[in-house]
Amino acid sequence: MCNLIDLLQDMATVDGDAVESMLPGVRFFKDTKHVARRPMLYNPGICIVVSGHKVAYLGGQTFRYDVDNYLVTSVSMPFECESFPSPDNPLLGLFIDIDMGQLNDLISQMGLHDHVAALPDNAVSLAIGPSPMNADMKDAAIKLLKSLRTEQDARILAPGLVREIYYRALCGRQAPVLHALARSTGAFSEMARVISIMEGKYSEKIDVQQLADSANMSVSAFHKTFKEVTANSPLQYLKKIRLSRARDLIVQKNMKAYLAADAVGYESPSQFSREFKRHYGLSPAEMMRELKSA
Repeated sequence: MCNLIDLLQDMATVDGDAVESMLPGVRFFKDTKHVARRPMLYNPGICIVVSGHKVAYLGGQTFRYDVDNYLVTSVSMPFECESFPSPDNPLLGLFIDIDMGQLNDLISQMGLHDHVAALPDNAVSLAIGPSPMNADMKDAAIKLLKSLRTEQDARILAPGLVREIYYRALCGRQAPVLHALARSTGAFSEMARVISIMEGKYSEKIDVQQLADSANMSVSAFHKTFKEVTANSPLQYLKKIRLSRARDLIVQKNMKAYLAADAVGYESPSQFSREFKRHYGLSPAEMMRELKSA
């Protein structure tokens, strides 16, 4: 893994944060200090750690992702995460967004559409999990990082290397979840579609009955299936999405808490403040003070 570490040390330039690469949809992250367990929101993607390790906590389960295991998230997933730099090296890694058009095209090229179509309609599983980091995936990651050192290579070579990483993931342990995501029918596909709706309309009033109707399910069946995929109820999921988006507005855009609350759909600023502190362990004002003093 030394090549990956050397390459990322030159690219992950912001300690405690992620930076965009020369290719949209690929980001590098770095932490030199232990980051305590805290809420996170991952978009659908592949997270590769090359030094140190992370632990994800979700619904009573834990997932370690490190030099031997990459993490796949097939829908936007709120969970809790803890970061552990190694004694001699910072935590380093990259996150690659999943492009559904590319994923579908690869499934077609691999001749997997019949297999995907044959999956049971009621087949669902948790939409996040680790997959072993084999030699082929390591090689693909090294080639991708090398291509992201210059603008020309990033423009010409990197898109094909991201595609190779999708291909390797489709050959890995989390392939069944990616296959299910690519289906146009079935319970998992319906949950992914509903989650996409919720992400696009999180600031609006969302009715669970209407979501269940759109998925052609009873409310009880919808709740059960949604929780199997996300480890959250629909309303818990929506609250975590709203709080995550509000945190981004407060931290990244320096927006006042009451304005952020309104922007993400809270009618009561006091309720927002209570739920924000319960979720993050800090009020919006306390979080900003902590960030400024870091």
